[in-house]
Amino acid sequence: MAADLSFNRLPCNERATVEITVEGRKVIALDGETVAAAVMRSGLRPTRTTPVSGAGRAPYCMMGVCFECLMNIDGKPNKQACMTEVREGMVVTVQQGARELGGDSL
Repeated sequence: MAADLSFNRLPCNERATVEITVEGRKVIALDGETVAAAVMRSGLRPTRTTPVSGAGRAPYCMMGVCFECLMNIDGKPNKQACMTEVREGMVVTVQQGARELGGDSL
């Protein structure tokens, strides 16, 4: 579900850009920017769905406290997008509902 693009980047000094893939779309992000910021600026909403009702969620606090920004990042579920910096070639997808616990994905 797309939303308005009201999440905009403030003017800043020139930085290198990287290309990530978000739900199959190429997105240009600034080096050092978080996945959550890049995804929100791309207009993607929601970034995850809840396990029981399937309700959509999106980043909220942007500082690692609320866990509303959980996404699949490079094939690993439950990653906090607001605490993960983008890097070239990263693949990001919406996390649908609950995931299995265990393994090295924690």
